[in-house]
Amino acid sequence: MRVGRRWLCRLAATGVLVVAVPAWGQADTARAERQIKAAFLYKFLGFVEWPPEAFERGDAPLQVGLFGADALADELALVAQRRQVNGRPVQVRKLRAGEPPTALHALFVGRAEPASGALMAQARRQPLLLLLGDSEDAIAQGAAISFAVVDDKVRFDVAPLAADQAGLKISSRLMAVARRVVMP
Repeated sequence: MRVGRRWLCRLAATGVLVVAVPAWGQADTARAERQIKAAFLYKFLGFVEWPPEAFERGDAPLQVGLFGADALADELALVAQRRQVNGRPVQVRKLRAGEPPTALHALFVGRAEPASGALMAQARRQPLLLLLGDSEDAIAQGAAISFAVVDDKVRFDVAPLAADQAGLKISSRLMAVARRVVMP
């Protein structure tokens, strides 16, 4: 069985944000998980409010960087192509080790990167940047949204204070479907 991108996007659009990761072969499962996470990342952007000063112009694109998650970046680029979030096109960038998280509106940090802690610390100092993670300690490191796979389902946690500190506002609609809303 193959999971189509359109199906994933329709599923994400319905607001159903908890999806089982199918128990197929390991490669199929990893691809399905990436597709689901890419759809979620794209949808998350629509539930975040950036202040007007976060953008150079009214039609400036929403810049999303991914570090340590090149395959996920490719999936997100496919999901976002020819679509907009709040009237803005989405541009996806793969960040490399040592590259600063500047000129971004959102940054996703993969779990397998040894430099992820340093990058997250640097990103927290950037104003107007939504920080997303893919590890159990991402929220503790300052991420506003973090993925978790629980019982073969892709879930997510939200830390609204981390977004507030970056000058962003996360919709209560997104927090309502989160696995956990982490408050200090």
